[in-house]
Amino acid sequence: MKILQKMKWALAIFPILVACELYEMPPIIPQTGAEVTLPATTTFALVKANADKNTVDFTISAADFGTTGSIKYELEMDLPGSNFAAPVKLGESTSNIIKVNVAEFNKALLAKKLPFAVAANVDFRVKASINLALSPIYGKTSTYKVTPFDATVELPLLRVPGDYQGWDPSNSKTVLYSENIDDKFKGFIHILGGSREFKFTTGPNWDVNFGDNGANLSLESGGDNIKVAADGTYEINVNLGAKTYTIGAVRRWGIVGSATAGGWDTDTPMNVFDKTTNSLKITTDLKAGEFKFRANNSWDFNFGGSNGNLTAGGANIAIPAAGNYTITFFLGPKGEAKYTLVKN
Repeated sequence: MKILQKMKWALAIFPILVACELYEMPPIIPQTGAEVTLPATTTFALVKANADKNTVDFTISAADFGTTGSIKYELEMDLPGSNFAAPVKLGESTSNIIKVNVAEFNKALLAKKLPFAVAANVDFRVKASINLALSPIYGKTSTYKVTPFDATVELPLLRVPGDYQGWDPSNSKTVLYSENIDDKFKGFIHILGGSREFKFTTGPNWDVNFGDNGANLSLESGGDNIKVAADGTYEINVNLGAKTYTIGAVRRWGIVGSATAGGWDTDTPMNVFDKTTNSLKITTDLKAGEFKFRANNSWDFNFGGSNGNLTAGGANIAIPAAGNYTITFFLGPKGEAKYTLVKN
């Protein structure tokens, strides 16, 4: 009886064994990313003369997706050790040569806070995409030692016209900045009074503007006005490539300290907005003493400093003599914060 049972089990699993033996795994198609092959020298300096007309030509190897199609190559740059967390796209091509404008190249290096006239290691990689339903592939990282030249870097702007500043897209102060010279913009906007509505424009006019149809944090060309619920200062981040944006929690800035009416306990609000400088302003009587800038009656957000420059959590600002003062407070790109103090 046991022998018959064993024979039944053998007959039952025999088709499965045969099927497993005949089954073939689908072939794995190897893919190869593109790599930078030229410039041949791994150390070079950018030249300021005619930088807006000249190019650095990067020659790249061909990527292989294991199939035929139209391939686009993009050259990306970032600092060593960053693992391309915030890469800058320097150029693109459908051939094996990517021409990078010297002026734009230099601007990207300085935006990464590399010192001018100093050779520094920079990582490069090539992103290859094909016009098929396949993911992009990245080639190996190449490292070059590049020397940028001295130049004033003008960060790309995204303008924020709204009721708070007269719906004026030509105002170059009420803007967000692309700190990495890409399609991501951020900054602080002081929205005080009016309808508290605004939009985004790429230029000093309404030709290309973005709003939000449905108030769902996605942007549409020519979309509806965006509105915040309360007066105050907002940190706004826009990803123009993805057509998305975020608005941070409201901050209501004021001054606080022994020189102010509220002492070190209560903020005196800065509730006047100067649209020509994109700064907050207050004119008030101060006592001899000290003060700082603080938001929301909380020390989580405070600035101090001297000589017009501010840092987060910085030193108290001295008021040597009592009197009537006008104070302005400005928040700029890359953490820049400044103030003015004028005795009337």
